[in-house]
Amino acid sequence: MQDDATSRVKLPNETPRPAGELEQLERIWALPRGLRRLTAVNNTSIGLLYIGAAFVFFLLAGVLALLMRTQLAVGDNRLLSQETYNQIFTVHGTTMMFLFAVPAVEALGVILLPQMLAARDLPFPRLSAFAIWAYVIGGFVFFATIFYDLAPDGGWFMYPPLTLTRYSPGDNADFWLLGIGFIEISAIAGAIEIIVGTLRTRPPGMSLDKMPIFAWSMLIFAAMIVFAFPAVILATMLLEIERSFGWPFFTAAKGGDALLWQHLFWFFGHPEVYIIFLPAAGLVSMIVPTMAQTPLVGYRLIVVALIATGFFSFGLWVHHMFSTGLPALSLGFFSAASMAVTIPSGIQVFAWLATIASSERFRITTASMFILGFLFIFVLGGLTGVMVALVPFDQQAHDTYFVVAHFHYVLVGGMVFPLFATFYYWAPMVSRNMLSERLGSVVFWLMFIGFNVTFFPMHLTGLMGMPRRVWTYPHAMGWDNLNLVSTAGAFILAAGVLLFVIDLAIRFRPSVVTTGNPWGAGTLEWLPTDVYSTRSIPYITSREPLWDQPDLARDVEAGAYYLPNAPSGRRETIVTSPIFAEPEYIVLMPGPGWAHFFAAVFTAAFFLLLTVKAVTPALICGLAAIAACFVWVWELDPGPTKGKISIGGGIEAPTYVTGPSSHSWWAMVVLLLVAASLYLSYAFSYLYLWTVEPKNWAGGNALPRLQWPIASTALALCGAACFALAGRLLPRPGRLGVWTMLLIVVGAIGLIGAVGVDVAGFWRVGLLATDSAYGAMVYMSTLLNGQLVITIAIMGAYALARLIVRKLDSGRRVSFDNAAVLAYYTAGQILFSLLLVHGFPRVSA
Repeated sequence: MQDDATSRVKLPNETPRPAGELEQLERIWALPRGLRRLTAVNNTSIGLLYIGAAFVFFLLAGVLALLMRTQLAVGDNRLLSQETYNQIFTVHGTTMMFLFAVPAVEALGVILLPQMLAARDLPFPRLSAFAIWAYVIGGFVFFATIFYDLAPDGGWFMYPPLTLTRYSPGDNADFWLLGIGFIEISAIAGAIEIIVGTLRTRPPGMSLDKMPIFAWSMLIFAAMIVFAFPAVILATMLLEIERSFGWPFFTAAKGGDALLWQHLFWFFGHPEVYIIFLPAAGLVSMIVPTMAQTPLVGYRLIVVALIATGFFSFGLWVHHMFSTGLPALSLGFFSAASMAVTIPSGIQVFAWLATIASSERFRITTASMFILGFLFIFVLGGLTGVMVALVPFDQQAHDTYFVVAHFHYVLVGGMVFPLFATFYYWAPMVSRNMLSERLGSVVFWLMFIGFNVTFFPMHLTGLMGMPRRVWTYPHAMGWDNLNLVSTAGAFILAAGVLLFVIDLAIRFRPSVVTTGNPWGAGTLEWLPTDVYSTRSIPYITSREPLWDQPDLARDVEAGAYYLPNAPSGRRETIVTSPIFAEPEYIVLMPGPGWAHFFAAVFTAAFFLLLTVKAVTPALICGLAAIAACFVWVWELDPGPTKGKISIGGGIEAPTYVTGPSSHSWWAMVVLLLVAASLYLSYAFSYLYLWTVEPKNWAGGNALPRLQWPIASTALALCGAACFALAGRLLPRPGRLGVWTMLLIVVGAIGLIGAVGVDVAGFWRVGLLATDSAYGAMVYMSTLLNGQLVITIAIMGAYALARLIVRKLDSGRRVSFDNAAVLAYYTAGQILFSLLLVHGFPRVSA
C-alpha cells in the first residue's frame, strides 16, 4: 500500500455538485418495468439473467449426471436403455461445455468488468443483450430435445462417421450442429464486447499495468474465443452441409477424412479448457489478496502466465488424438507442448500460495474455503494431466474412466469451485443480502467430499480397464464396488448444490444499489453504486485503489471525479486510450429497446427452423432478424451533433469520433479477426484433405482457365476500390450523395460478381460439390466468401437507406466506415482464396 503522500490525487470537481444531477442520472439509467424488463440493457440486469440461465443449465446437466451415475452404480443395470443413455450422455456433456462453462464466465465478465473498470456500462450494451437472449432461447430449446427423443446421441464431441446421415438419420444430430454453432456465434458477440470494453472503457489512469487480474484474464479469454471458436463453427458447418447436401468432407470413399473433424474440433476443444480456466484463475487472483489483505504476489508474472497459457493452449489439440495413428514426430511435439503448458499454470498456483503465506492472517470464509478446495483439486487434475500428456501412458488410458476423472478434476476443480467462491464473495455487490456463511461451510464440505468420492475412484476403474461411454457393464468385470462409491459421491455432491440453491432462494435479493465493502477489498467493484453504476468515474493511481486512495469511495460518491452527471442527456461513459487509459471521447450508448430482443428471437428461430428443415419459415425469420437489426442500429450513429462536452477537471471531450479512434471500428476489426480465423481453419482443412489424396486432388477435372480467376480478381479489386472512393466522396451534411450511392451499389455488385464468376468457372468445367472432397472444398471456399458478400450487400443497403434520409455524410460516417472495412477485408479474402483454390493445385501438380 502507498503512504499518505501519494494517496491524495487532485480531484477534477472539488466544488460541491449542483442539485438535480443524481435525479437526472437515475432517470436516464432507470431499469424498465413490467414486460418492458425484457428490453433492459444495463450490465447488472442482463448479466444476472446470463449467469442465472447458465446456472440453471448447470443444474439440469447435473440431474442428467445423476441419472448416468445411477445407471452405472451396478453392473448389468437396465434402468436406462442404451439409446436413452447415449442421449443423456451427449446432452450432459454438451450442456456443461457449451451452455454452462463458457457462458457462465462470460456472464461474470458482463457483470463484473464494468464495475471493476468503473465504467457506466460496456460499450455495446444491446449487443450483450442480443447475445444473452439468443443464448437463453437457443439453449433451452436445445435442452428440451431430451424430452422429445430428438436429442443428439453421438457424444458431446459428435465424431464422424457415426454422426453422418448413414448412421445417425433424423434431426437429432442437426439440433446439435445448428444449435451449438448458433450458440458459439452468441459467445463470439460477447467476446467482441469484452475485448473492446476492456481496452477502451477503463477509468482514466488505469494503464494496462494497473488493470485487475480478472480484466486481464477476460481479455485473454475473449481473444482466445476469437481465434478458437471459428474452428468448431467451420466443423459444424462442414458436417451439417454433408448431412444435408451430401458434400463428402468426412467420407473416405470420396476423398474425405473423419480425422479432419477431430483436428478442427480439438483445435477449439483444448483451448476451450483454458478459455474456461483463465477467467476462473482471474477470479481466484482477485479473492486471494482480499482474504489475505495484502497485494497479489507476482502480478506481472501472473499476467505473463495468463498470456503464455493462452498461447500454448493452441498448440495442444493433438493431445486428444494420440491414439489415432499420427506420426511419432507429431506425437512427440504435442506431448512436449502439453507438458509445457503446466509451467504458466504452476506460476499462478505458487503466486496464490505466496500471497496466502505473506499475509498476517488469511481469513477463512466460504469463498476462501472454495479457493483452497480449488487449489487441491486443480493441482491433482494437473498431475494427471501430465500423465496423459505422456504418449505411452495415454495410449493405455485413452477412452477409459481415467480420462473422465482427469478432466472432471481439471474442469470442476478449475472452474466450478472458483465459481462458487465467486457467488459467495461477490453476492453483496448485486444483492441486498450476503449469502449465509454457516450454510456456505456445509455446502463446501458436501461438495468437496462428494466430488472427491465421485471422481477419485474413477482413476482406479479406468486403470482397471473400464471404458468411457458405456451404458452398462458385466458384473464379472469387478467394477461394481468402485462405481457404487462414485454414485454415492455424486449424490453427496448434489446435496451440497441443492443446499446452495436453498440458501440462494432464501437470501439472494437482486439490488442495483450497493454501499458497502464487506471484505475490505481494494478494487473498484466495491465502490458505492446505483443503477447508473458509480456516481463519478475516478482517476486511478494503483492496482488496489481502495487501499491506496482511502478517500476514493467518498469522493466518487460526492461526484468529485469525472463525468459526475449526464452532460449529453443520454447514457454515456468515457472511452480511454487502450494502453495508458487517457480520456479520448464520450461514447453515447443506447438504452432499453425491443429491436435487439426481437433480433435475438428471430435469429434463434432461423437456426432452429433450419434444423427441422422448415426452410421457408426459417428464411422469413431470417429476414425479420435483419429488419430488427436495422431498427436496432439505426440510432447508434448520432453524428457530431453534441460537440464537445465537459467531463470535469477542465477536460472537454468529443461525443463522436470516426475511423480507428472509434470503438465501433475496433469491434469491426475484432469481427474481421473472427472471419480470418474461420477462413484459415478452412485453408487448413483444404490442405489437410489434399494430403489424404494428393494425386487426385483435382478430382479428374481440369481447373478453370486462368481467365476466370483473373476476372474474379478484377471484380474484387473493383469492389474494394469503389468503397474506397465512396468514402472520399461522402456528401456534406444535408446533401444526398448520388455518386456515393452509385459507388456503393457498384462496389457491392463487384464483390458479389467476384464470387459468382469463381463459382461459374468451376461449374463450367463440370466440377460438382457432391463428386469428391475436392469439389466440396472448392465450393466451400465460395460459400465462405459468399457469406461475406451477402453481409456487404446488407450493410450496403443500410448505408443507402441512411444516405437517402441524409443521415450519412462526411461527418456522420461510422456506419459507412464499418461497411468499408468489411469490404476491404472481403476483397482480400477473395484474393487469398483464388490463390489457394486456383494456384495451389497448379503449383503442387
